[in-house]
Amino acid sequence: MGKKLKSTLIVVGIIVVIIAIVAGSYNSLVSLEENVTSKWSQVENNLQRRNDLIPNLVATVKGYAAHEREVFENVTNARAKLAGAQGVANTAQADQELAGALNRLLVIVENYPDLKADANFRQLADELAGTENRLAVARKDYNEAVQTYNTKIKRFPTSIWAKIFGFEPKQYYEAAPGAETPPQVDFTS
Repeated sequence: MGKKLKSTLIVVGIIVVIIAIVAGSYNSLVSLEENVTSKWSQVENNLQRRNDLIPNLVATVKGYAAHEREVFENVTNARAKLAGAQGVANTAQADQELAGALNRLLVIVENYPDLKADANFRQLADELAGTENRLAVARKDYNEAVQTYNTKIKRFPTSIWAKIFGFEPKQYYEAAPGAETPPQVDFTS
């Protein structure tokens, strides 16, 4: 075997190894990005499930507390805002507003013992509670997928391929500012 052939085979071997590394990194990034997309879809599915339950819950409460118009309007407006939200940050903020409006609606329930005893209301409240639990899990799963993805695209040498192929960091699902403070409800006016 000649010296020239040996050199050519070494160069070809190095090129094949580099291509294999790049392809492996690229495929890994694609898989992680698809996982983030899938987890976000689960968050959206659970938000939609909750959104679908709300009209029935509001209608049930209205039957007992028809004079609480402002609270019903707040829930309806917050629900519409969430339905039209785009992107993680806007969705998180709209979700927080809807959660606050729902909390105010559920505070009203405390003033109506017959409503709390209503079988339809209890079933809807149970479904809503279950949906909230699934939503919390979906948010956690989404944020974990984002963490794995963001970590991968920032680590060397994958960061090189991530930049070349246009993989951008994903945004975490974060509560809106002020979410740690419970809403104040005043029924005196």
